[in-house]
Amino acid sequence: MKKLNIIVVYDREEENILFCLRKKEPYKGMYNLVGGKVEKAEKNITSAYRELEEETGITKKDISLKHVMTFTYPISEIELYAYVGKLKKKVSLVEEINHLCWFPIEENFWDMNRFAGEGNIAHVLEQIKIYHDQLLK
Repeated sequence: MKKLNIIVVYDREEENILFCLRKKEPYKGMYNLVGGKVEKAEKNITSAYRELEEETGITKKDISLKHVMTFTYPISEIELYAYVGKLKKKVSLVEEINHLCWFPIEENFWDMNRFAGEGNIAHVLEQIKIYHDQLLK
């Protein structure tokens, strides 16, 4: 199985969520959560912190990540690990490849014409709402 991760990053006030605008497939031209590939012999959480820093400049000192859920796609042989965290302080974002932007939490993340993942982003965000105190407090 190929292992990937996505990371939900909330600002300090939990008013906005960080997204990237994909420049390549999959989901070219759509908004997606930041994340990437888990390297061989790398721990999933280590990979999430590494990808987050590479794509945004956000470091482990800036945020604490918690595992929310794992999606398994047997046909495409992918395991997707979802993490969440809230920034501890204001940060200056550093773009790697994709443009980074903040969306307010009231956004319609179910809009599959704009947001990647066939509704998975909205689903992850709904789970975070349900388990908010365990994940973000």
